[in-house]
Amino acid sequence: MVAISTASADNSLDLFDMKPVISVEHLTKQYDLGVIGTGTISRDLNRWWARVRKQPDPYTRIGQQDAFERIGENILALDDVSFTVQQGDALGIIGRNGAGKSTLLKILSRVTAPTSGVVKVRGRIGSLLEVGTGFHPELTGRENVYLNGAILGMKKEEVTRKFDEIVDFSGVEKFIDTPVKRYSSGMYVRLAFAVAAHLDPEILIVDEVLAVGDAEFQKKCLGKMGDVATEGRTVLFVSHNMGAINDLCKKTILISNGKIASMGDTNLIVANYIGGFASNNINNFEKSIRRVSNDGLKITGMRIGKSQNEITDQIPFSSELFIESNLFCTKKTVEASMFILIKNATGDYILSPFQLDEGETFDIDECQQVKIACTLPFSGLAPGMYFVDLGIFDQSKHLIEWIENASAFTVFEDKIIKKRLGQIYIRGKWKISEAQKN
Repeated sequence: MVAISTASADNSLDLFDMKPVISVEHLTKQYDLGVIGTGTISRDLNRWWARVRKQPDPYTRIGQQDAFERIGENILALDDVSFTVQQGDALGIIGRNGAGKSTLLKILSRVTAPTSGVVKVRGRIGSLLEVGTGFHPELTGRENVYLNGAILGMKKEEVTRKFDEIVDFSGVEKFIDTPVKRYSSGMYVRLAFAVAAHLDPEILIVDEVLAVGDAEFQKKCLGKMGDVATEGRTVLFVSHNMGAINDLCKKTILISNGKIASMGDTNLIVANYIGGFASNNINNFEKSIRRVSNDGLKITGMRIGKSQNEITDQIPFSSELFIESNLFCTKKTVEASMFILIKNATGDYILSPFQLDEGETFDIDECQQVKIACTLPFSGLAPGMYFVDLGIFDQSKHLIEWIENASAFTVFEDKIIKKRLGQIYIRGKWKISEAQKN
């Protein structure tokens, strides 16, 4: 069964109506692999004639598997996906490349149809899925604004009323009467987002395309999406920027291999997602190591705990933080130095306890294995999940080895701190001077 329904745009959503604005039930999308149309009738006929004669596909590129051999193969981009979104929610959607995020948004935006399942949408949708989606390249920016408004079901007067605001937000006023085929990708995105966000859709759907814009425009867009959410409208946001997801969305869906792996509080989902890249298992180190030099010095493992004798990834706020790395030299005596970088759940580096001061190094002889430990008497890290990157420099400060997300640990609340008031706590010296009498 396949069904996509949309409530009339003329019927405004009741703020006190608790029915979800988006309801997805057992959604599946299957793509067939192999032979697809070549784009011209003559080539399609040539391909058909080759297949009848049991010859290879004449349009298969060199190095690729013959298209005829892939007939019957398929892939499930989405596999039995179900969820609901309430009015006013800002929902983040995260996952690795190819997980099915963009396919889900295309189905919700009615760009493509599902193979099976039911999708119910109540309200008008404004979507920004790919650079240039919904724009006619031969039309000017001005004409495309009105075209998009018409697609959303808006009257010309409504678009005219918002037109100046859209152009001002996009920053392309000098080129508004230029055909958009001459726009850069950044200009495309600026105008497309401005149209999608300002034409009063009840539901705003934004894919990763904001990454095309510059940092200032991305910040501007995130602010606008936040305003849309606080106005009682609904936002669905796909991004690989975990900081943006954390800032905008209270709830997040993690999609993996076409299925919903988890759904819930954004901080928890993002932390678990990033945590999937980290492991204390030494056997997984080789998967994350980026070996830059061949000086024969390798990081073979690490441990985290409250002390050398108490190894754990659960660290109380007021506890010491113990980090130990195992190094092995395979070729010759190596003079090097190590550094540790600690980052939060959004991937921002916040603490760097260097192993040695500037200019100091350690020596490791051939076939020697050593352990290098670093202890922070008080890390000052607020409760939350953190990740550790490791690196080694040689005596010339050239990077030998780099391990991203080598390990992870969680700082939890204890009797000293009960709630989070910042990212890092510093013990300062306080002094109160006596008040001077007039």
